[in-house]
Amino acid sequence: MLPIADLTQIAIMIVAIVFAVTIHEVAHGWTALRMGDRTAQAAGRLTLNPIRHLDPVGSVILPLALKLSGSPLVFGYAKPVPVDPRNFRNFRKGTLYVSAAGVTANMILCVLSSLLFKTVVMWGPSIYGTLLQPLLFALLYLFGYSVIINAVLAIFNLIPVPPLDGSRILALILPVSLRAPYQRLERFGLLIIIILLLSGIINRLLSILMNPILRLALGRDGLMFLFPN
Repeated sequence: MLPIADLTQIAIMIVAIVFAVTIHEVAHGWTALRMGDRTAQAAGRLTLNPIRHLDPVGSVILPLALKLSGSPLVFGYAKPVPVDPRNFRNFRKGTLYVSAAGVTANMILCVLSSLLFKTVVMWGPSIYGTLLQPLLFALLYLFGYSVIINAVLAIFNLIPVPPLDGSRILALILPVSLRAPYQRLERFGLLIIIILLLSGIINRLLSILMNPILRLALGRDGLMFLFPN
């Protein structure tokens, strides 16, 4: 059985993941609405209620499995918000904005979480050793995991493999002759992503990009707190 401290960290991590993927999907749906598509609104997906967005595998089982396996990077996903690009007032602009919305939302959350994490660290010495110490640690884990998860989600979704957001953006700048064959790769997208994950390519890419981001966002002491080993 896992120690209570580990169970608490896992619970906090899942909260951070659920919030991150919920915001990601709502950002897609809200931007689509601004671009003229009401599909997500009609489906009841323009809500911050996580229950409407959660995918049991992607939002709970996957991140839990990664955490328990000792993976240095933990992430998840939610049910994709339905979007119909045919409803966009401007197809290219709508596709670009909607595709970039989720990544942009995660980047903003990453920055906000970093500021909150550093604020809690600054107030830490005055709280450490008091009755509020458990709350201090909980907030540090919450904002720290939020930094990591949102950074991973932003980078991961920019990978140009259909159906990830980066593939929608890349498709807009490809020559017309290549666009359709590239988009047809979506039927194999999940398989390609699994192969890239198992091969370690995505992990290496994420590690290279994440290291400077985490050093800047969390600082050396923050990283030592989250990853004491």
